[in-house]
Amino acid sequence: MVADSLREARPGLEVEVVRITTSGDRIRDVPLAEVGGKGLFVKEIESALLSGEIDCAVHSMKDVPGVLPAGLTIGAVPLREDPRDAVITTATGSWGGSRAGMSVGTCSPRRAAFLRRFDPELTIVPLRGNVGTRLAKVESGEVDATLLAVSGLRRLGITPANLEYLDPDVFVPAVGQGALAIECREGERGHRADVVELLASIEDPVSRVRANAERAFLAGMGGNCVTPIAALATVDGSTVRMTAVFADPSGETPLREEGVAPQADAAKMGAALADLVLATGGAELLRQLGDHS
Repeated sequence: MVADSLREARPGLEVEVVRITTSGDRIRDVPLAEVGGKGLFVKEIESALLSGEIDCAVHSMKDVPGVLPAGLTIGAVPLREDPRDAVITTATGSWGGSRAGMSVGTCSPRRAAFLRRFDPELTIVPLRGNVGTRLAKVESGEVDATLLAVSGLRRLGITPANLEYLDPDVFVPAVGQGALAIECREGERGHRADVVELLASIEDPVSRVRANAERAFLAGMGGNCVTPIAALATVDGSTVRMTAVFADPSGETPLREEGVAPQADAAKMGAALADLVLATGGAELLRQLGDHS
């Protein structure tokens, strides 16, 4: 999709897609929290970028850590897809009715925390794998339901029969969910001079502002893969609004803050919300999670 956008922006451009299988792709039988977190989806790709093997890298924004390696930057944020989560259930499952004893498969600490808060009677079952694998687990009855990003389903052209969109005010999305991060080398060090300019041609300014706010919150929290952090920024005219959440894994009341700022101050707002969350119990909760990770 990104390659096509680049070719459209510059007719005649030759784009080679280099497929790199990451540790996150290979290790599917262990929760990410136990093997290094979401960074496992980007490390090998970033190594290829730093070595000059590739000129830019395409990531799911939610997989990109808050702090990038030295020498790398996010060169473009294309138009963001729907950031919401969706629940997919078995044909006989009932999400809107009684959920007592229903099993929901997920390895996301954020989703698990929100599920426990939403309905303590749900049974959370660790479940990893790509979209097809997780849908198959539901179809086979191994679990009664699973949560997936709407953006992933849409990009794959999949519309499960028993799907319900979740309220993003209740199930606040992961930082950057639905957005792509096009990473490139920073400055002129061995960098093809036209790469930054080329990537700018596929940038969506509103998606960038939203990403700046959410990623500043992530960086300010200093969390990791076991930290159930969520944030969703929206833009209305010249204003950006954001809901930022640090969910208690046990399902207790989450630490939640909201902010409003001019678009130019999106990152400052995200950082300020992180400071507020840390000051109102987030720092202690982080310490507790660190003791148990």
